[in-house]
Amino acid sequence: MQVGTVESLWRYPAKSMMGDRFAALPVGDRGVLGDRGWAVRDEARGGIRGAKKIGGLMRLHARYLEEPGEDLPPPPIEIRLPDGDAVRSTDPDVNDQLSKALDHPVTLWPLQPPVVLEHYRRGPPDYEETDKELRAIFGREQDEPLPSFEGMPLDVLIEYESPPGTYFDAFPLLLVTDRSLATLGRREPGAEFDVRRFRPNIVVAVDDDVDTEFPEQDWVGRRLQVGAVELELAAACPRCVMVTRGFADVPEDRRVLRTIVREADQNVGAYATVVNTGMLTAHAPVTLL
Repeated sequence: MQVGTVESLWRYPAKSMMGDRFAALPVGDRGVLGDRGWAVRDEARGGIRGAKKIGGLMRLHARYLEEPGEDLPPPPIEIRLPDGDAVRSTDPDVNDQLSKALDHPVTLWPLQPPVVLEHYRRGPPDYEETDKELRAIFGREQDEPLPSFEGMPLDVLIEYESPPGTYFDAFPLLLVTDRSLATLGRREPGAEFDVRRFRPNIVVAVDDDVDTEFPEQDWVGRRLQVGAVELELAAACPRCVMVTRGFADVPEDRRVLRTIVREADQNVGAYATVVNTGMLTAHAPVTLL
């Protein structure tokens, strides 16, 4: 059953930094080639960090200097800073420039092999109480529930910032539908549900005859044929404080997360694993298998 078409495709060369939209992207076993190929390490508290902890990362924009393949390490990147200057991963002062831009000591790292477990191990939490730490990360008020984390690889994520060998939050790909964002916009007209807040790889324009407000939530556990690529939707994506951040021309807005928690059972989008690799292309049909 066809449920829509590919509206847009996105790749993010560095974890939590902004990326770009593409007409076509190659997909391997580990997702879009080059996606989240770089990340920063927190040199104050340790551990690879994203914008859950270092919000200023979303004000940086990364691009590859050459197209990536499946081999490690990934190619060098150029990072545009908030003041308009740019720094390259190969520059000798890249860590100093990033630390200054983020007002936090960091170092920039390419993906390491999965056997380098210490590289991926979580740094110390900001709070000793687990509930307080999770509420800070996920931006939950005291009267709001924490995510259920159903389908998430918690046995890995409790110990590691990301599955070793990746800088993904949990799974290789993230899919979001235009229908979900439109539904949220109707529920909270004053907030801006810009797709860039949600950092998807694939945005699906849902067909009119799909009669549900958050379609991808209904597809979890099913397979999708997205043009030449077959995916399995593994888990709903519980949203965190990152969707409230301001960046580029998008303002900071806490109403975005409040609406998601209240109206969408805390989730926007679905994580996916790759069943069959291939080339993703814009406007390709999306079929629920």
